[in-house]
Parts: sequence; C-alpha cells; structure tokens
Amino acid sequence: MAMKDYSDEFRAGAVALYESAPGAIYKSIAADLGVNRATLWEWVLRDRERRGVTAVAARPGVRSREAVPSADRDERVRQLEARVAELEACECKVATERDILRMAAKYFAGEANW
Repeated sequence: MAMKDYSDEFRAGAVALYESAPGAIYKSIAADLGVNRATLWEWVLRDRERRGVTAVAARPGVRSREAVPSADRDERVRQLEARVAELEACECKVATERDILRMAAKYFAGEANW
C-alpha cells in the first residue's frame, strides 16, 4: 500500500481535533479523517514531545487517578451517573420517535399503491 503524504496543516488540524475532543479515541478520529489510527497516534505523540507535554497532562480535563482526591471522585461519579440516566431517557425518547416514524412510513407506503 502506498504511503500518503499529508500536509503540515492537515497533521496539525488532526492533532488539534484529537486534543480538543474529550473522551475521543484515536480510532474514531482517524476514521473520520480517513487516516490510519497508528499514523494519528504518531502525530499526536510527536506534537506532545515537541510541546514537552506528558501523557497524563496532555488532554484537557483528564487527570491521573492519583491526583484526584476521593471527594472529587465521588462527585464525578455522581455527575456521570446523572449523565447516564439523562442519556438513557433521551435514548428511550428517540427510540419511541423512531418507532412512530416507522409505523407512519409503513402506513403511507401502503396507501400509495396506485
């Protein structure tokens, strides 16, 4: 397979996209950009080395487990549990809306037989 040559702007943009997306993984960002996961990982690693940033401090909002006090962890867990409940409710609503649209599509498709 031929190696692709990406511009410096593209590489910088890819690294910036990865660094700015909390919770993003290399695989999803790389797939969105159409590059290999290992290639994106290498770009991010080189950029971090250039900036002198350690892996723990590299992503905004991500802290090592040792640096987080117990009370902060408990609060974060409560926040995440609330977010999960909110997303589950939203998922239920979307599933209901999808089912309604499917029934409507079947109804109107059956009505359109000329």
